[in-house]
Amino acid sequence: MAVSQPATFNEEWPDSRVFAYLNHLPPHGTDADYSVLYTAFKHMRPYDFERLLTKFVADGRNIHAANPQGQTIHRVIAQYASQAQPFLDVLAKFA
Repeated sequence: MAVSQPATFNEEWPDSRVFAYLNHLPPHGTDADYSVLYTAFKHMRPYDFERLLTKFVADGRNIHAANPQGQTIHRVIAQYASQAQPFLDVLAKFA
């Protein structure tokens, strides 16, 4: 079976794509701000994550929001040892 669309790497994301994550609907019982941050972390590169956080904070959203287990995005990201540091460095700029 052929792939319908070739994979692309290191493409530049326009603002519309980055900021669309701000409208992400959370799963039931999850804080909306935490859900935006977690979904963005899982799908973005650190550079794009920083662009999102700039608008996220400017919009007055809560960068310290927690998941249902009481963990902030900082704590969750820290659990991903191989990829955590660039994202933690970005978060440190906003905390």
